[in-house]
Amino acid sequence: MQITRQADYAVRAVVYLAQIGSDRRAATSRIAEEQKIPPSFLAKIVSQLSVAGLLQTSRGARGGVSLARAPEEISLLEVVEAIDGPILLNECVSSVNACELGEKCPLRPIWYDSQVELVTRLRSTTFDRVLNGKKPRS
Repeated sequence: MQITRQADYAVRAVVYLAQIGSDRRAATSRIAEEQKIPPSFLAKIVSQLSVAGLLQTSRGARGGVSLARAPEEISLLEVVEAIDGPILLNECVSSVNACELGEKCPLRPIWYDSQVELVTRLRSTTFDRVLNGKKPRS
């Protein structure tokens, strides 16, 4: 499994905004330049993160982008899912009927447990922890 480039860029943008402080705004051109994100791609990402309630945007000379909440209130999972949608390692995790083997499949519990672990880790990894190099909350 690999997150999309768009989700990676979204995470980079949120990290940048968390670094400058949740009360400060940044121009998207600055974020794009410093985080090596194509500006047109960043505009779409900012829009999606704004709709998800993770970023605030304002226009004008003093406009820009800022975090909608403090870094400790935004999880890595929220950002990834705002861009890529719900994490799903295998379709059988969401529906036992997705596979002909159903509940008889010896792999389904492994896919399920792995997904739960991944989602739990991403949910417990907030951007303040990312910036401080701390492990996710257990």
